Amino acid sequence: MIAPTIRHRVALTGIGAVTPIGTGVREFWEGVRTGRRGVRPLTRFDASALRTRIAGEIPAFDPAAFFSPKRAGRMDRFAQLSIAAAQLAIEDAGLRIGEGYMAVPETDVGVTIGSALGGVPSAEADHVLFLESGIKSVPPSLAIRVFAGAGACNVAIAFGARGPVLGNSNSCASGAIAIGEAYRAIRNGDARAMIAGGVEAPLAPLTFAAFTVIKAMSTLNDEPARASRPFDAKRDGFVMAEGAAILVLEELGSALRRDARIYAEIAGFATTNDAFHMTAPEPQGRDAARAMRLALRDAGLTTEEVEAVNAHGSSTVLNDRTETLAIKEVLGARARRVPVSGTKGLHAHALGASGAMEAAIASLSVSEGFLPPTANLDHPDPECDLDYVPGVGRTVPVRTLISNSFGFGGTNACLVFKSVNP
Repeated sequence: MIAPTIRHRVALTGIGAVTPIGTGVREFWEGVRTGRRGVRPLTRFDASALRTRIAGEIPAFDPAAFFSPKRAGRMDRFAQLSIAAAQLAIEDAGLRIGEGYMAVPETDVGVTIGSALGGVPSAEADHVLFLESGIKSVPPSLAIRVFAGAGACNVAIAFGARGPVLGNSNSCASGAIAIGEAYRAIRNGDARAMIAGGVEAPLAPLTFAAFTVIKAMSTLNDEPARASRPFDAKRDGFVMAEGAAILVLEELGSALRRDARIYAEIAGFATTNDAFHMTAPEPQGRDAARAMRLALRDAGLTTEEVEAVNAHGSSTVLNDRTETLAIKEVLGARARRVPVSGTKGLHAHALGASGAMEAAIASLSVSEGFLPPTANLDHPDPECDLDYVPGVGRTVPVRTLISNSFGFGGTNACLVFKSVNP
């Protein structure tokens, strides 16, 4: 006789953020609540020849605050951001990994980190050296920097996490999928705690130019703070950003036993694919809607119980329109009464890290009872006719919230967050 499957509940107990609008959970959340814009003229390299010359840069990330100069010099920016955000999350959670009273054994802690590009952008400079000086100029570290799993592996090594360790590269849904896989690992009993999220360091000349060539990014260079305009009728593309958001997820009983502060419960997750086009969404949002429905089914919830939506809201013409259709299909007659927040007008679009940033925001919305505004929504698109939270946000109790992430290749992901009722 097969024993019945036990589904463990999953609590979110730690948030680590390194973003264009703030580093650390307090500064990040303050940036969200006050409507801080993180988009500025690009300074990382000379972008004067490009159509887009703005980005969401982290204003003051100092590796010396996290690593010795020698250790920092062995890592590229992607790895540095991965470990820094993980450290902030672990400290925020008060999680002890190892042996001793109330510690979680190393073998019970895993890592899942998503990134659209991983360490590929940092390899651009190495390629230039290779072309100039030949094979002898290639650093030995190149081979272990370029794969997307390097973030998860570096974090596992740094903190001794010997449980499930996974890296994914599912485009702009990577961070959300990493959190979803971490949720599944704990739910299924494969781990007691997971360090999970998304990291992206894409602001390199060739990588950045590749997105300008396909005309995916905004050209509102003279007004950078207004360039990312989710669901606005005048939106003209997304604004690329760098950043990292790492969460600590724990089995709820374990978190309660150590009296951890719990932001929210992750109650459901699903991912689907449009199987339609590499860059364009399926026009009716059919499979995006299916991801939302499946996530709610996983959570044991009905669409009537959804109280808010954290939208992907990329600020691209096609994606915002399609997401609106998907939300309408799922919520039906309630669609225009359920508040929707799209926060990329603040922190911009950090590709694979965005879903993790928005998961952090979603959990804080549940914990703090505050729905952030859809920034820069000055001219609402008639085709995006939902209850987008305007102005300075909305203070309201939120018990159940869904967070969407979509990406190139037709990837769709949805996470369900709930207030905790142990």
